Amino acid sequence: MSEKIKASVAMLKVLQDWKVENVYGLPGGSFNTTMRALESEKENINYIQVRHEEVGALAAAAEAKLTGKVGVVFGSAGPGATHLFNGLYDAQQDHVPVLALIGQVASGAMNMDSFQEMNENPMFADVSVYNRTVMTPESLPRVIDQAIRTAYQYKGVAVVTIPNDYGWMDIDMDSYYASGHNYSSPILPEPDDSKIKDALALIKEAKQPVLFAGIGTKGATDEVIAFSEHFKMPVIITAINKGTVPDSFRANLGSTYRVATKPADEAIEAADLVVFAGADLPFAQTKKILKPNMKFIQIDIDASKIGKRHAVDVALLSDAKKTLARFVELDGSPVESRPFFDATIEDMANWREYLKKFEDKTTTPLQPAAVFKEINKHATGDDIFAIDVGNVTMNSLRYLDMNPKQKFTTSALFATMGYGMGAAIAAKSAYPDRQVFNLVGDGAFAMVVQDLLTQVKYKQHVINVVFSNQHFGFIQDEQEDEGQPFYGIDFNDADWAQVGNAMGAVGIPVSTHDELVAAFEKAESIEGPVVIDVKITDERAIPVEDLAVNPKNFSAEEIAAYRKRYEAEDLLVLDDLIEKYSK
Repeated sequence: MSEKIKASVAMLKVLQDWKVENVYGLPGGSFNTTMRALESEKENINYIQVRHEEVGALAAAAEAKLTGKVGVVFGSAGPGATHLFNGLYDAQQDHVPVLALIGQVASGAMNMDSFQEMNENPMFADVSVYNRTVMTPESLPRVIDQAIRTAYQYKGVAVVTIPNDYGWMDIDMDSYYASGHNYSSPILPEPDDSKIKDALALIKEAKQPVLFAGIGTKGATDEVIAFSEHFKMPVIITAINKGTVPDSFRANLGSTYRVATKPADEAIEAADLVVFAGADLPFAQTKKILKPNMKFIQIDIDASKIGKRHAVDVALLSDAKKTLARFVELDGSPVESRPFFDATIEDMANWREYLKKFEDKTTTPLQPAAVFKEINKHATGDDIFAIDVGNVTMNSLRYLDMNPKQKFTTSALFATMGYGMGAAIAAKSAYPDRQVFNLVGDGAFAMVVQDLLTQVKYKQHVINVVFSNQHFGFIQDEQEDEGQPFYGIDFNDADWAQVGNAMGAVGIPVSTHDELVAAFEKAESIEGPVVIDVKITDERAIPVEDLAVNPKNFSAEEIAAYRKRYEAEDLLVLDDLIEKYSK
């Protein structure tokens, strides 16, 4: 007679074979047999109890982004399941593997309008790459194994709905197996030398080329820098690729469009050729960031991405790391000088001086830049930054001084507020020995503050920095740009430090510069979570997507008003610098 195992325990054994360490979720009656299995396997797999399923799903998505491994979350039937959608769509939009386990009423109660029963498969059809209801106890571990394989294959969300009675039924030990131990990352395509030579001809002809380095260049820091220096080509990064190229690298211009830097926006506007490496740019067509007449070389491992954002002159279906290195190998002698390259470097140095002016301010209310100065000062070098959505995203991209050992995660394409809390929980769960920051506006913090209790429960030393100005600042700026009255963007203040204290964290209120400096010094010595509630100005930061400094595009009156409002009198104009270095 075959040895027996509970179906849900077998399912968890499959997760372990896939090297899953953490499972996020909130228990419910329709998930209790799996809870029983989690209790029995608690020495082998960590169950992390969140206070809202949305945060659990965001944590699972963030863990997948940070580690490259599948993130796992669960929700019970009905409301527990529907609460997952925000995090699952974040995973879908940012193309990371997540497994969502969905509770269901017992099989005998299905299709009977039972309490909390829902037809869950259609609900998850749009968000998922795999979506199944388990039909027998014996199939449960096998369906889970298939779900994880599919999530990895398509870099998306796999959903498995589990009737509650199946979990604690006995199945034969030899009725299933797991395939995680045999999994290996796909072999990435090699670059085509003939196409690289075609691309090299375009690079040689170009006067103002840029390298647009996306998340596909993660792990290719040396190759990106070598390519940039060899071809004298400045680097623009996508927001989610922050940190791959160190901010100290002279030709790193930062990200483009709105959550961006001035030099990056000027450079992409002036470019006559773009090398688009492992990147995506959702605003490319709608905001006309990539001009139709520019030459375009695209490197990607996904054929469906080729030509998605711009007409392509040379397409390289290959790994960005290998391809950038091969460009340098095949070209031989480096480009000695390029006026555009020199101009962008001076433009970036000028921009950094401009930002430093705000970092050094000690005025009240505080500047966000002054807060980031303290964050950079107290960073350890391998920190993880969980970045929420809004003006904090823009300020993080401008002011965080990062290196490739650090990690940066945000909700990029879906851009859901409240991301930072779940991401910080995931970061500390996956990397307990690393320093974790949750950088969040007061609007987003209010959405998910209940899960500060999760940080407290697991004694996670997360430094939650709340940028409080009682406004949905990012939306306020959009309303200004659209010329409409401000409406619905202000809200009542809260003492988030006191809230933190009441929930078991250490809350530190900050209103002055002296209090700011002291708060970060104190935060270092605290073992559990910290809430630093910083009261900041609601003044708008400089909008570089509508940069009004170039006389070719704006009147003298418009330029003077723009420079005065944003203290931008000393900002240089890229066109002037190009002319300077072309002489």
